[in-house]
Amino acid sequence: MDIVVRGKNCSIAPQVKRLTEDKLRKLSRLAADIRRVEVDYSEVRNPRVSNRQLCEVTVHLKRHFVKAHASSTDNVAALDLVIDKVEHQVGRLKDKRVHRSHARGRRTGLATVPAAADGVPLDVDGEGDTDDSEDSGRIVKSKQFTIKPMAPEEAALQMDLLGHGFYFFTNAETGQAAVLYRRKDGHLGMIEAVG
Repeated sequence: MDIVVRGKNCSIAPQVKRLTEDKLRKLSRLAADIRRVEVDYSEVRNPRVSNRQLCEVTVHLKRHFVKAHASSTDNVAALDLVIDKVEHQVGRLKDKRVHRSHARGRRTGLATVPAAADGVPLDVDGEGDTDDSEDSGRIVKSKQFTIKPMAPEEAALQMDLLGHGFYFFTNAETGQAAVLYRRKDGHLGMIEAVG
């Protein structure tokens, strides 16, 4: 892992540079594919700002990059704050990777969309006999995934962790399929199947 420490409009003491490199080497335990880490220290030149020392960290992974910044009264405190943010983001990225790779291998308990309420299979690939017009929407992609019963609060947390606008789950309270979604006003809405 290559670590580059720079100072923009300020000088960096050698001990701060060494401390930065030591702390950032610990990121390799979260992801093995970290190739380069860039750290930029700068100072805000505004006398009204109390947290003048700014630290920006960019972590270059194999196919992604993670970027975070934090400010504090000194460089080391700003570094500690930004490392917490970077560790959180790299951890989320790792969880997404692990979840995706493990979900592909499982084939039991999969939720699919191919059957209607009356048990008649739906036309997933759009090649069946339909009398819809050409400009109507058709399904161009279908996904299968494992769902587990959970409370709506846990589903909201999972949706936020994934960064999606909706989350499909089985409501543990009712045992029915449900969709949790983010409304335009920022609140959450839930659609539940009744049966």
